[in-house]
Amino acid sequence: MFESVLVANRGEIARRIIRTVRGMGLRAIAVHSEADADLPFVREADEAVLLGPANPAQSYLDVGKVLEAARRTGAQAVHPGYGFLAESPAFARAVIEAGLVWIGPSPEAIERMGDKINARNLMEEAGVPVAAGTREPVADIEQARAAALAIGYPVMVKTAGGGGGIGMSVARDEDGLAKAFDAAARAAARFGGEVAILLERYIERARHVEVQILGLADGTVLALGERDCSVQRRHQKVVEESPSPGITQELRERMLAAAVRAGEAVGYRGAGTVECLVDADKQDFVFLEMNTRLQVEHPVTELVTGLDLVEAQLLIAAGEPVAADVTPSGHAIEFRVYAEDPKRFFPGPGKIDLWAEPQGDGVRVDAGYEEGNTVTPFYDPLMAKLCVYGATRAEALERGREAVAAFKLQGPKNNLPFCAELLERPEFVSGDYDTGLVSRMR
Repeated sequence: MFESVLVANRGEIARRIIRTVRGMGLRAIAVHSEADADLPFVREADEAVLLGPANPAQSYLDVGKVLEAARRTGAQAVHPGYGFLAESPAFARAVIEAGLVWIGPSPEAIERMGDKINARNLMEEAGVPVAAGTREPVADIEQARAAALAIGYPVMVKTAGGGGGIGMSVARDEDGLAKAFDAAARAAARFGGEVAILLERYIERARHVEVQILGLADGTVLALGERDCSVQRRHQKVVEESPSPGITQELRERMLAAAVRAGEAVGYRGAGTVECLVDADKQDFVFLEMNTRLQVEHPVTELVTGLDLVEAQLLIAAGEPVAADVTPSGHAIEFRVYAEDPKRFFPGPGKIDLWAEPQGDGVRVDAGYEEGNTVTPFYDPLMAKLCVYGATRAEALERGREAVAAFKLQGPKNNLPFCAELLERPEFVSGDYDTGLVSRMR
């Protein structure tokens, strides 16, 4: 086992990784921008290195600066968290070439799954169900029109690279296709990618369900249950729960088996997630994409399995065995607490004047901030993840209501009122909801 880990990230995920690193008796090294100097993760690390200005390109995304920080501090391993450089095969290779341990899957696995078109083709070959769609990048609107006619409207239009729902939209006819294609092309250009667009058949009443996998050092791939991530705004997740209340046990078993095949197809090592779209009416599923990193919503899997997924990542990266063949039990729900308007979901940064986290049985808060900190406009507005666990979904829902009400937060705009509203929404309470739930609430 290596003795020191540099955490190449910020906020709540950096703090959460540091907690496990130090709990294992290892030295935790943080890197941070000028804007984040006063955040808890910097103080809680054994050592912290200033990377540069708030602009991510000059700090968290600067590979040279991150590797120099590792060299200066004597770090032996690098954990990328999620976002920023976490799914950059070039960064993974640079870490390995620098003689450091990369805590994640191989650069080749990241690369193969990073392009949605290549990924869906590979999954189809591995026997994982995929939606009708394009097997090659669609480069212009004429190709898009031909592809849409072959697939059949409505179609989902999205960039071949990238994640987080950016650049995704639904086209129901030719006019809508032109707008959706233009939006996806602009999104690809904005993030420096090629204008490579993917079209897939759109499932009207879909649930977004994903399977947590763990690729062990000996080559075994385990599926650790699923998470339902259907509560979304702008195709971005807000609330997640495990297990999914909207699938049958028969469908669950098929999805878990498919996720294992997906991991085996790329020789996956470490923690990863196979994301799927579920047709709630037909009780069937198709592959959506694979995230080659730790997910934001990993705590719900930890709560129902009792595992520490970051600890598992560290052990696997060190080539050590992991006792992770478990059967999930109980029910967990995660509420992402954002600094944003609870009605329109626009970011609302600002200084935190009051921060009092809920406590009690079955309550877990992974926070990146505390009272007196300032949520700046430079990064994702996620402030904390409020997670609850119960023996049943009904118990988890009740604990969720109590915890949301007890979370005292003043200063930045925040979406706790939305979470409270969601917990009284009949669709959500019943478990019979889909990815259109938030739009129907607004």
